[in-house]
Amino acid sequence: MKYVIIVGDGMSDEPIPDLGGRTPLQAAKTPHMDELARLGELGLVQTTPKGYPPGSDVTQMGILGYDPKKYYTGRSPLEAASIGVQLGKDDVAFRCNLVTLSQGGKTTGIRRFTNKTVMEDYSAGHVTTEEAQELIRDLNDQIGNESVQFYPGVSYRHLMVWVGGKTQMKCTPPHDISGKPVLEHLPKGDGSDLLREIMEGALQVLADHPLNAERRKESHLPANSIWFWGQGKAPSMPKFKERFGLSGAMIAAVDLMKGLGIYAGFELIPVPGATGFLDTNYKGKGEYALKTLKRHDLVYVHVEAPDEASHMGDLAAKVAAIERLDADVVGPIREGLKAFGEHKILILPDHPNPVRMKTHTSGPVPYLLYHDGAGSSVKPSGRPYAEPDAEATGIMVNEGYQLIERFAQAR
Repeated sequence: MKYVIIVGDGMSDEPIPDLGGRTPLQAAKTPHMDELARLGELGLVQTTPKGYPPGSDVTQMGILGYDPKKYYTGRSPLEAASIGVQLGKDDVAFRCNLVTLSQGGKTTGIRRFTNKTVMEDYSAGHVTTEEAQELIRDLNDQIGNESVQFYPGVSYRHLMVWVGGKTQMKCTPPHDISGKPVLEHLPKGDGSDLLREIMEGALQVLADHPLNAERRKESHLPANSIWFWGQGKAPSMPKFKERFGLSGAMIAAVDLMKGLGIYAGFELIPVPGATGFLDTNYKGKGEYALKTLKRHDLVYVHVEAPDEASHMGDLAAKVAAIERLDADVVGPIREGLKAFGEHKILILPDHPNPVRMKTHTSGPVPYLLYHDGAGSSVKPSGRPYAEPDAEATGIMVNEGYQLIERFAQAR
């Protein structure tokens, strides 16, 4: 038996007037997912536990079968594992976004936070990894010390580690405040004074940085600030194989998912051209998933593009990303799995991300579970893959972490 989990990050949405009252999943051409849903189980799953933020860290931990209420300690410790940063038991990791702030419509000369400072772009115009590494290195050289260290990640996503730090302050994800004043969303609570001091120091370093001057010349947004969120200490999680008797692999371009894979004991599969953005190598992810199944029981394929399109408020890009996922990932995997004999496929988003809101919400998401095998007990839904159709089946999994038990029963 082979198992494939395919996650279209943030692809669940709401009815949109510009789509004739349909959701992006309904409007997109997805013949492969639609047929798998018709032939398999279709339902809703609540991936965000009550009282938790609807972040991919929480929801995808649950999809992998780990109850966030038991194992979740924060997003950044997972990302730390991905980039090879080992946390001491008292160390606190923070996601450190490179962002673009504006004041009075301008992105130049920002040296302190005021009531006119706005979150212009949560990704600094999707700054390249190479550019970001230079900025993070210079930040570490100029404002880092024995207690505070910066580590480069991918594109705008980076890491700060506070040795012996605090965790209980409130930090807001920058994509939650796109286009909004930032002053009231700066870190609050015990330990927040140090974080604010570091962020103010970063403003000074980045305001006149030559790389930002060059980005402005090329009409790109400058990475003129950092933003902390997602803090936590290292979690303790059992390996996936210990729980389900299945060896696994992770195909993903973002550090969060790689970190989850590491904690789950999965092999990380690098795919050339996989970016974690709209231009990712969809076909490569499908091809490498099939190759990986020759030596593993299960492969987890993560595609970030629909979520990025939603954060950008780009409806056309979201529909296009869903169509690419179906055509270049789901279709080839579905066809290639026939050579392996009996198999199961699970497809779902990790959380909704309405294009209108540009941020995650905590409602349930549609899932499809397809089983190709003589012993299948899955009852065909007869419906295409979309939110209203999933709701119409009346099937509801109330805890996200329980879905994996329906998919990969413990041996």
